[in-house]
Amino acid sequence: MTAGAGRVVVVGGGPGGLVLAYLLARAAVPVTLLEARADFDRDFRGDSLHPYTLELLDRLGLAEDLLRLPHHPARWFRFHTPTGTVTTTDYGRLRTRYNFVALMPQARFLDFLAGRARELPGFELRMGARVTGLIQDGGAVHGVRYRDRDGEHEMAARLVVAVDGRFSKVRRLADLPVRSLGATTDLLWFRLPRREGDPPDADVDLYFGRDHYVGLLGGVDSWQVGYSLPKGGFPAAREAGVTPIRRFVAEHVPWLADRVHLLDDFGKITLLSVDISLAGRWYRPGLLMIGDAAHVISPVGGNGILMAVQDAVAAANVLVPALRGDGPVPVAALAAVQAAREPAIRAVQRQQVRVERRAARARATGRPLLPVRLLRAVTAIPGVRARAARSNAYGPRPPRLDMALLAAR
Repeated sequence: MTAGAGRVVVVGGGPGGLVLAYLLARAAVPVTLLEARADFDRDFRGDSLHPYTLELLDRLGLAEDLLRLPHHPARWFRFHTPTGTVTTTDYGRLRTRYNFVALMPQARFLDFLAGRARELPGFELRMGARVTGLIQDGGAVHGVRYRDRDGEHEMAARLVVAVDGRFSKVRRLADLPVRSLGATTDLLWFRLPRREGDPPDADVDLYFGRDHYVGLLGGVDSWQVGYSLPKGGFPAAREAGVTPIRRFVAEHVPWLADRVHLLDDFGKITLLSVDISLAGRWYRPGLLMIGDAAHVISPVGGNGILMAVQDAVAAANVLVPALRGDGPVPVAALAAVQAAREPAIRAVQRQQVRVERRAARARATGRPLLPVRLLRAVTAIPGVRARAARSNAYGPRPPRLDMALLAAR
């Protein structure tokens, strides 16, 4: 067994895992981050950094350097329908220097943060390290077993934090199941090239048709395009091929019509099975789950990264003082992390479930998904777009990092 009984082991190198590991290392807590993949490069992961995240990075002295990297600042969130366009959200009205959503490839953000974390004493990153088991005794977790290119290993830990995604291996090993709350939609993701002359402000837009919608996320040199399906509709879509998807995009996003022919094979499409689910308990003695390991957020509103980062902040606020004592991390501290974050997660998921149910009713009845006239009237009221921006930029009950914890040694 490798040394490290006093360490925290964070499993999963996504935004939540890397932010938590960075914060722990900044607070002089020894931490090892295990990431199953050999690099951070994945297709169709969330690329949006909300104002909350940018403000957090600013407080940590990281935002200025991060935003020197190529990115797109998205100011608006808009719905495009056959009867017109509705701007629901205007981030430019937020009272912050970061009054936009930064669209940046997630791999670029993670590489940047990992590079800064490596500068901190006590931080260790092991790539290509896939967890295979938990070290347990008397119902408590004392470390992990993992496999890398050099073989099988064990690592003792004072605390294991699972941030390994919606299909969390650690969650299964710990027997902490999630309950699905009823997603009704799946998404097919693919890329189309970005070209000179494309709308400069279309970076976070939804385009609605009768039976489907398309979501766009702007990248440096491409567009991520998400095409909606009824839950479980992937086999039928694959059998139909790319032609119906190309036809829908060309009709409803006409400025992309000149390149939809580049989607010429279904192998260029990735299925995102939308889920909304929540674990009843996020912890066991010696183990804590945060991010998608504890609660799966649907892509609606692009809140997944934001919720994971806020989980990491709330966890750091609680765990750093607990880890400065001797002995195991008290179970009460682990429960406090869930208590701090669960109300916000439930609030976001309730809203997402409402959207999913509305989409299901629209498909069943043939009625439009969006009440466009009502939306246009509501969003014309002064302050509504700014309030929508604040809600999406910060989420409910956003935690504030206790910077004093990072200064203490």
